[in-house]
Amino acid sequence: MLAWLFARSVGSEFLLRFEDLDSDFVRPEYYDAQRRDLERLGLSWDGELRQSEHLERYRAALDSLVSQGLTYRCYCSRREIRQAAAAPHVDLPDGVYPGTCAHLTAAQEQAHIADGRPAAIRLRSVGGVARFEDRLLGTVEAHLDDIVLARRDGTPAYNLVVVVDDAFQHVEEVVRGDDLAPSTPRQLHLGALLGVHAPAFAHVPLVLNATGDRLAKRDGAVTLDDRLALGQSSAEVLGILAVSLNVIEADLSAGPMPTPSADELLGVFDPAVLPREPWRFDPNEVAGGS
Repeated sequence: MLAWLFARSVGSEFLLRFEDLDSDFVRPEYYDAQRRDLERLGLSWDGELRQSEHLERYRAALDSLVSQGLTYRCYCSRREIRQAAAAPHVDLPDGVYPGTCAHLTAAQEQAHIADGRPAAIRLRSVGGVARFEDRLLGTVEAHLDDIVLARRDGTPAYNLVVVVDDAFQHVEEVVRGDDLAPSTPRQLHLGALLGVHAPAFAHVPLVLNATGDRLAKRDGAVTLDDRLALGQSSAEVLGILAVSLNVIEADLSAGPMPTPSADELLGVFDPAVLPREPWRFDPNEVAGGS
């Protein structure tokens, strides 16, 4: 909803992207379900992209980086990466790869190959800290580490494909959850290496459950279908989201629920009033229809 409001408020297109490279978990009906939910909320879009249909483009970008000597093969398992990062002599921020495979000898690499260990492909970064200016968060800094460009099964990785997609779709601004803000300096660095235009960014707060963890299906009635089954309308769900973001004012603990249309929200949308902290949502506290 926020991405739609940001785009439409300045007369821009709103693009729908299916990040469907994890084929083990993607079913054909999921595409229709996503479109249906957007339509129910009154959110229109101007084009679609399925990442699964553009593997050649991602692989071409990867081949370009490999040919420039900007990558290396990484044979580490997730467990080995966690153990290496937790070693007493390692002083790196959480989640930063310590470069275990960055300087393997030919003999060491051949030993891994002989053992049948699959390899991911990582970017050989310059290290140090990079920063960017976010529309909501201000200055964001992150360590430039050796991010994964292709997973061990050969699938192009998130950080690579979103940079390629943003360039291909001529994206001017990315609106997404603030949990991804630390990845943005790395993506901007990768984009510079690929010679693509850098979009602007607006990282928005997440929705958390009552205990402060990321909201998930296990927390109860959190999908649009769930809310409709409780008797709420699509307009009421849109209103609840709008109240959580300070776009409109209402008391969600007392009825009736606000029922704005997407176009009505567009008329009062002001990015300056958006909260900077996550919203805690208890599905049991906002239940039932008007």
